[in-house]
Amino acid sequence: MFSNFRADWNAVFHNDPAARNGWEVLTYAGLHAIVWHRVAHFFWRHNLKFLARLVSQTTRFFTGIEIHPGATIGKGFFIDHGMGVVIGETAEVGDNCLLYHGVTLGGVSLEKKKRHPTLGNNVVIGAGAKILGAIVLGENVQVGANAVVLKDVPPNSVVVGIPGRVVLQDGQRVDQERPLNHGRDLDPEMEIIKGMLGRIEQLEKIVCEPKKGEGNGSASV
Repeated sequence: MFSNFRADWNAVFHNDPAARNGWEVLTYAGLHAIVWHRVAHFFWRHNLKFLARLVSQTTRFFTGIEIHPGATIGKGFFIDHGMGVVIGETAEVGDNCLLYHGVTLGGVSLEKKKRHPTLGNNVVIGAGAKILGAIVLGENVQVGANAVVLKDVPPNSVVVGIPGRVVLQDGQRVDQERPLNHGRDLDPEMEIIKGMLGRIEQLEKIVCEPKKGEGNGSASV
């Protein structure tokens, strides 16, 4: 357990440039969450379920980070800021992974089986992203903020969007039927409004155009 703590401690300095010294790091909610999770996980593995849940829920109250005591987490794990992070019971997280606030490693099934994600080593998950189901994210995967990932992701990939799609793999762009240009895509609501305005203009022309034979001849006596 001491080697895990050392790796988690070093992960803070490696991933957060705002960490200036050890005294500051001791105040980090993400560090508190993972340290107490390892305690809760120890109790869980030794069939002290209630004690494990008590430690887990107490940690959640003080940090805003909810990690089920059954989740398996590797060395060098860091949650930056942390508020709103949820990690489910059967989740498995590799070494040197980084999660930002609002991340969910959740399930999509009510069956008592493996129902939460598995993360390889060196995975980075952006703020607000949701990784759902018993899927596997390979090593060195990066998930963009607010993405919703529902399928397996191969190693060395970058995933963005809803639903999550691989846009880079092994440093090469992955062609899509409709390429993603996050930050440059047109506003979908504005596109709908433009379409409606165009349709209204067409209807106005149909209504206002004089019918054939009307308005061209003189009035009959």
